[in-house]
Amino acid sequence: MARTSDPNSTTSQFFINTVDNTGLDYPNGDGNGYAVFGKVVSGMDIVKKIEGTPTTTRGPMADVPQTKVVIESASVVGK
Repeated sequence: MARTSDPNSTTSQFFINTVDNTGLDYPNGDGNGYAVFGKVVSGMDIVKKIEGTPTTTRGPMADVPQTKVVIESASVVGK
């Protein structure tokens, strides 16, 4: 889950990692980490389109999509 510097601030944003993102591992610079709660099992073509979306910097955040990316549906497919 994406969060602010408060490790309990996750709400509705998340990362889809397409490479190893060790900066998100526990413990990172603030002594916390990020929760992993799923994986993409189909639709990698869509993930690649999202990955290719042009990005910008907004406030302190880098690599923010220039246009909003909205995932309209997701499903639980097993445990």
